[in-house]
Amino acid sequence: MRLLLKDLTRFTTQHRTLYCYLFLSLWIFLLIAGMYRYVGNAEHNGNLLGSGGGGFGPGTVRSSSAGSASSDASSSAQRFAKYRERCAPLAQLIRMDDGGILEGWKLQGVLLVIRHGDRGPMSHVHANGINCGVPADGDSLVNRYRSFVHNSSSSASGANHMYWNKVGPFHGFPLLPATERGCPLGQLTYKGIAQLLHVGDIMHQIYAHPLGLLLKPTGLRSAGDTTTTPHTLLNSDEVVVFTTRYRRTFQSALALLFALLPPDKWLALNVKESHSMAFCFADCSCAQSLVLQKRLASLADRQLLRRSDVLAVMQWIGGALLQHTATEGGITNPFEVVDAMLTVLCHDANLPCRRRNASQTVMASTRANQDLVDVINIDQDETATNQQQEGLAAVESELQPDPGSLDTGEGCVDPVHVDALMSFADELSQRSARHTYYKRSGLLRAYGMIRHIVGYMLKMISGDRTKFVLYSGHDCTMQYLTAALGIVNGQGQTINYASRLAFEVYRSDAHTDYYFRVVYNGRDVTQQIDFCEGGKSLRVTRDSRGNKADLCPIENIIRFLHEDYFAPLNATNFKEACATPIGQTAKANEF
Repeated sequence: MRLLLKDLTRFTTQHRTLYCYLFLSLWIFLLIAGMYRYVGNAEHNGNLLGSGGGGFGPGTVRSSSAGSASSDASSSAQRFAKYRERCAPLAQLIRMDDGGILEGWKLQGVLLVIRHGDRGPMSHVHANGINCGVPADGDSLVNRYRSFVHNSSSSASGANHMYWNKVGPFHGFPLLPATERGCPLGQLTYKGIAQLLHVGDIMHQIYAHPLGLLLKPTGLRSAGDTTTTPHTLLNSDEVVVFTTRYRRTFQSALALLFALLPPDKWLALNVKESHSMAFCFADCSCAQSLVLQKRLASLADRQLLRRSDVLAVMQWIGGALLQHTATEGGITNPFEVVDAMLTVLCHDANLPCRRRNASQTVMASTRANQDLVDVINIDQDETATNQQQEGLAAVESELQPDPGSLDTGEGCVDPVHVDALMSFADELSQRSARHTYYKRSGLLRAYGMIRHIVGYMLKMISGDRTKFVLYSGHDCTMQYLTAALGIVNGQGQTINYASRLAFEVYRSDAHTDYYFRVVYNGRDVTQQIDFCEGGKSLRVTRDSRGNKADLCPIENIIRFLHEDYFAPLNATNFKEACATPIGQTAKANEF
C-alpha cells in the first residue's frame, strides 16, 4: 500500500505541468462560452427588428448598460453618417466631373436644376436646443452674402432680414431666413443658405468664365457716364431664373446666383415663377400621373403593414419628437417621422426623449389629420403631400397601435430605433424607384419640363444670348426628371438637400455639331440615359489629366422628345398618354 501511494505521488509530480495546461484550457473555454452567451443575450434584448413590434418604453430603450450607451454616443457620427448624406454637409458639396472647359469644345450654355437647401421640418416638432444655423466660427460666404444683402437692400419693417423689392410674384419675399439658429416650419435655414452659396461657388469656378458671365456688356454707357445702373449690366435673357413660389426655393436660387455672378449682375436679376413643382408649364394636367402615384403609395402602405417592428418604432420616435395631440392627429406616415428625425440628424442634435404619457399619442380621424396637412401645406413639398393625402386613408384603421404595446413611462430614442426607421425608409425608397409606376409617373410629370429644357437648348445653339438657366425646385422636381431620363442616383427616390442636375451644352471647335452632357451632383450620368448610352455618345478628353467626358448629340434628345418619349406609355402624345388607362403588369402590385 505504501509503495502504491509512493508511485502515485511520483506520477502526479511528473505530470503537474500537463494538469496545469488542461485546467487552463478548460478555464479559457468556459470564459469564451460565457462571453458569447452574454453577447447573444445583449443582441437579443436590443434587436428591434426581431421583436415583433413589442413595447417601447424605458425598459426597452435603456436595455443597454451605461458603458454601451456612452459608446453609442461617442460613435453616433459614424453610425448615422449614411443617413446624414441626404443632409448635404458642406464637405460633400465638391467639384468632381463637372465640365466647363473641354479641350476642342466651347461651352454654349448651362441649364441647372436644383433642390432647395436645408429647411425646417414639415411637421411641428420638439426642436428645443436644435441649432439650424452655421457654425459659431461663421462661414465666409454666408457672412459676405449677409453683409451684401443688408447693405444693398431696404427693409420695410426694420427686421433683421431684407426683402425683394422688385415688382412681380416675389415682391416682399425675404432674402434671408428670419432667425440665425432657428428651424422654422418648412422654411430655409441658414445652413441651407450656406449650402447653396457653396454650390454657387462651385458653379462660379466651373461656368462663370467659359460662359462669359464675368464680362460687362459693352455699349451700355455713354462716354462720359460714370454712374452705375445695375439693371442695364445684365442682358434680360442672359441668365434666366425660374422658381416655385416658396421662400425656400426663392432664397436658394438667389443664394446660388450670388456666388455665381458679379454683384451688379445679381442686382439686375429677374426671377420668374413656376406655378408647378414639376415645372411643367403648359403640360401639367394629367389624371394618369395621379393614378400611378396612388398605386405606388398603396404599395408603400402595404409594405409598412408587414413591418410591425417599424410601426412600433415609428410610434415611439414620433411620440418623442412630434407635437401631435389626441385632437390633432396621430402618426400614420413613416416619412413624416423620417423628415422630423432629419431635423435632429442634420444638425447634430441629441436624440429626443419622451417627457409625457405615451398613450397620449393616439390615432385620430382622417379628417383631423387632413386639417393638419392643410395647415402645413402652405410651404410643403409635393412628395410629402401626396404620401399623406393619397395613401393614408386606405390604411388608417389598420395602423391603429395596440394600446398595450406602448409604455406609459418616459424614455429616450435609442440609436437602434433610428436605424430601424431610417433603414426601412431607405429600403422603401429603393424599391419605389425601381418600380415601373415610378418611371411612368416621372415621364408624365416631367414632360413639360423636358420640353422647356430642350427649347432653351435650341436657343443656346441658335445664337440666342441665353447662357444660364436655373430651375430652383423641390425633391419631387428632381424625382420626376431623373425618373423620366432613367438616371439612378444610388439612393432610390431620395434627393439630398442642395442637389444639382446640370445640362451642359457644347459646340465643337472643329465643326458645327452640338452636344450636351448631364452631371448629377458632380457625377457624369450621361451614359445612364437610354438615348445617350453606349455608342450613341462621343467620349472626349475632359482635362489635362486624361479624365474623360461623354457628350450626347443634341438631336438625340430632340428625337427622344418627339418620337420615343411616350412609347413606354403606349401613346404617341401627352394628351393621349394622360387619357389612356394604364394597365397593370403581372407584378405591378409588388415591389
